[in-house]
This record gives sequence, structure tokens and C-alpha cells, in this order.
Amino acid sequence: MSDASNPNFASLLWRRAAERPGHVAIAERDTVTTYAQLKARAGAVAARLAAASVRPGDRVAIFLERGPEEAAVYFGTLAAGAVVIAMADTLRPRQMEHVLHHSGARALLTTRDMLSRLPRTPEGPGTQTLLLDELVDGEQLDTPVPRVGRDVAQIIYTSGSTGLPKGVTLCHDNISTVTRIVVSYLELKPEDRIASLMPFSYVYGLNQLFCVVGIGATLVVERSPLERSIVDTLRKQRVTVLACVPPLWLRLLDTPSFRDQPLPDLRILTNAGGRLPPSAVQRLRQAQPHARLFLMYGMTETLRGTYLDPTDVDRHPDSMGKAIPESEIMVLREDGTPCGPDEVGELVQRGPTVALGYWNDPEATARVFRPNPLRPPGTPDAERVVFSGDMVRRDAEGFLYHHGRADRMFKTLGYRVSPDEITDVLYASGRVREAIIVPEQDDVRGTKIVAHVSLLNGSSLDQLVAFCKLELPRHMQPVRYQVWPELPRNPNGKHDMAALTAR
Repeated sequence: MSDASNPNFASLLWRRAAERPGHVAIAERDTVTTYAQLKARAGAVAARLAAASVRPGDRVAIFLERGPEEAAVYFGTLAAGAVVIAMADTLRPRQMEHVLHHSGARALLTTRDMLSRLPRTPEGPGTQTLLLDELVDGEQLDTPVPRVGRDVAQIIYTSGSTGLPKGVTLCHDNISTVTRIVVSYLELKPEDRIASLMPFSYVYGLNQLFCVVGIGATLVVERSPLERSIVDTLRKQRVTVLACVPPLWLRLLDTPSFRDQPLPDLRILTNAGGRLPPSAVQRLRQAQPHARLFLMYGMTETLRGTYLDPTDVDRHPDSMGKAIPESEIMVLREDGTPCGPDEVGELVQRGPTVALGYWNDPEATARVFRPNPLRPPGTPDAERVVFSGDMVRRDAEGFLYHHGRADRMFKTLGYRVSPDEITDVLYASGRVREAIIVPEQDDVRGTKIVAHVSLLNGSSLDQLVAFCKLELPRHMQPVRYQVWPELPRNPNGKHDMAALTAR
């Protein structure tokens, strides 16, 4: 979706600013930023980077709060021809330094206020800290530096819940293509007002910014974690498109102003970042019946993989849908052969949104980005597909269903179990606000099932346990329930597995 004469994704912002300079690009509380203003600030950032000897291909880390300034810095960094590394504003110096060292970042763009929140200033070899407080919108870059579509545009560091984070390397073509595809199947319009509730360091949160600039719409930023504040913003700002991860959807469904009072301007709801239980899908459809609900699946390594058309949601509330346009989803056995209908195998994706690999990590890249075992005739030898590690099945109609991560499937009492099968029952009880299953090693059972839950008001653990004893076979019943006021979440809003297991 970038300019055909310049595949640099930042050229899209320059085009939007020329087409509709006075249209609001970003709204936050009582402040608005037009496309002309956003482009001017991005141009000033690009000029400042050039003055600091940042060259095309250099890595630039961004440490800012989500909002118009971070959006301008994101596009300004791309416009300079540099590679963006957006860091979550919740990171501490140790995690930031890992990113700076691993990426070889040439610069860190931040503010005095952001640095004042840290116990010390993070350092990286050869990294210069550039304070945006000192940047005056004077000299600007007129036109984004020309790039080739396969040039690196961004490195997204994964959350690192199972070890040190890896840097997923995206090119300009990856970002442009996924923007065009998502704008198309969601049927977004320039008049849309798209909510921004997730960090730009997270690919799903960044996707809202991509789509806004992709169609020339408005991004409505809300940083409050309070559900009532979020709903107030949705109503006052007349938001039309709302994207959330499952934990946030579950919290909103427990908020009367969202659950019991439809928001008339909402026309599109999207879920990604995890599987939404069928019972929650039904409750969401009841809460906002006029809005089209898209259930989606994606991973950082491919940006987006599947979506379920809203017309199929009521018939298949437990499905992740079918492949996005221009991509193919394969379901493969361990030997690389295709699975039959309703046979569980690993999800493997091919297509133009497949990332380049992991930054500076050839071993991890070789494990995940592999040659296509089902390569059609005429496919280039260099094509790589992503082995996701997610276990899925495809039914006779072609709909896909998630059966958990390969590394989260476990055996207990001789049976192979998916955590999702158990959490579906927990949610169906009507007693649970949030739930997640964490397996623990056990000498007798092989694996012990521990349910971490947050109960709905008025519900008791005894009621939940009684329901599970009736609805779950013995080998799937949790042997222990850990009750939380609220399950811990990582900066992306997803459940924090490390925090759960540390308790």
C-alpha cells in the first residue's frame, strides 16, 4: 500500500497528508493531530536523524508513550530509511539494553520525562540518545528516503515469556501488504474512527495505526486501563472500530456500560492475540449485536494469518476462520504431509506477509522459517514458510480451529490434553471472568492441571469446582484452583504466563 514509486511505507503518510491535510489523523482526549501536522512532525524527526548521522538501514529504538508523538517518530524513522524498533513504555533498563545490544541500535529516541521514570538511562554500544524535547519543527525531510520493498523496515521484539525476546524482522513489503489486506477484508472507510488501546510495540496494536494511515481514517488513543474510562472514550469519541485481545474483551463484558448499553457508532469488532472462548463470543454478540465481529488469528512472524467472516461467527463461534487473502494456511503432520479433515496438525503459513526471519539469529530462523514441504511447481526455491507451533484442525468446510500450542499440549493420566478445552468449560460455567490453565509436572499423573481463575462477582469457587466435576472427564479436571482478583497481564494486554507460574 506504499507509493509504487517508493516502497518506503512512510510514503503512505506523505500521500495522505497531500490528499487530506486537515483531516484528523489522531485524536487523544481534547487534542487532535491532522495528517498535515503528523507528516510535518515525522519529517522533522527524519531530518534530525539524518543530522545525527543515522543512515538508511541503521536501527533506531523508540521509547515513548503511545500517541501522536510516537506515531510521528515511527513514520519519521522509516522516512529516514532507518529500521524502527518500538519498545514498550513499561520496559526497564535491563530489558531495553538487551534490545539495544542485540539490534545494534544506532539511536534511541525518547524524552526527558520517559527517562525520568527509569532508575538509570539504558545504554547500548554505539547508541546515541536523542531527546525529542530538543526537536523543533524546523527543517523537514521533503520526501521519504527511497527503499526497496524487501529492505528491513522494522524489528519487533517478542514478549520473551519463554526466554529472551527474539527480533522478528519485517520488510516494507510485509507491512504494506498486510495493511492493504486488512483494510480490504474489514472494509474500512476514511470516515472510520479506530480505537487504539494496545501499544505500538505489539504488532496487533501497531496494526490499528497501519490501517488508519492506510485508509486515511482517524486513530482514537485511550491509555487508561480502566474499563469505564475506555467505554466513556468509545462513546464520546464515536469510535466505529474496536480491536481488543481476549483478556480485555472479558473485562469489558463485565462492565455494565459496555455489556448492557450498546454503543451505536460501533460497526466493527476484532479479536486477535489469543482465542476468545465461544461463550464470550456469544456474550459479545449480545452486548453489541449491531457490530460485525471478526475473529482473527496471527503471529508476529506473519502479522496476520486468518479471519472468520462475521456472517459465519454465530455458526462457528469456536473457529479462527480461513486464510487471509493472498496467503495459504497448511495443516501438516510431523512428517510434513498434509492432515485430513478434522485431523490436528501444525499450522504452517505461506504468503507475502511472512517475515524475513529473526534478527541476528540464524538458528532460530532455520527452526521456524523453513522451505515449503508442499512447494507447488514454479515456486521459487528461496520461498520460506512459517511453522507456527500452533496446533489446529480444518473441518470439511475449510474452517480452522485452534487446539493450543504444540509446546503447551500435555499428557495427563495417559491422555493428551489442550488447555483450551478446559478453559472453554470454565468460561461456560458462567462463574469465571478470566481463566488460564498452567500444567505442572507430577510423578503420578505425568502432568498436574492447575486452573488460574478470576471469579465473577457473586460466584464461589465451590460452584465452579462442582460445575467442572459434572462437565469435565476426570483426566481434564483441575487438581488445584488458584484464585486471583485479576489475572496478571503483560504490556500487550495478554495473560502473563511467567507471572502466573512465579506465584
